[in-house]
Amino acid sequence: GHRRKNWKVRKFVLRDDPAYLHYYDPAGGEDPLGAIRLRGCVVTAVEDVPDSKKYDIDNNLFEVITANEIHYYLQAASSTERTEWIKAIQTVARTGK
Repeated sequence: GHRRKNWKVRKFVLRDDPAYLHYYDPAGGEDPLGAIRLRGCVVTAVEDVPDSKKYDIDNNLFEVITANEIHYYLQAASSTERTEWIKAIQTVARTGK
């Protein structure tokens, strides 16, 4: 949502070799729509997105900042799921290839 200024549901697959978070259209399709390189990234929980008043946001947000300083804002389904994603991404960012 950070590039197009709207929120879309995406299916995410976390990989550690290579260290990427690939995202897909949940309606189908085998090819990823894109990928976030996780090696050296920073991931943190956030309470809001800049200019978020325009968007439908239900909390459970987290931000991935890549080594090239690209910011991705993601929203998990629950606070528990957000915590799980953050821990998993942090692990892959440290140990993935």
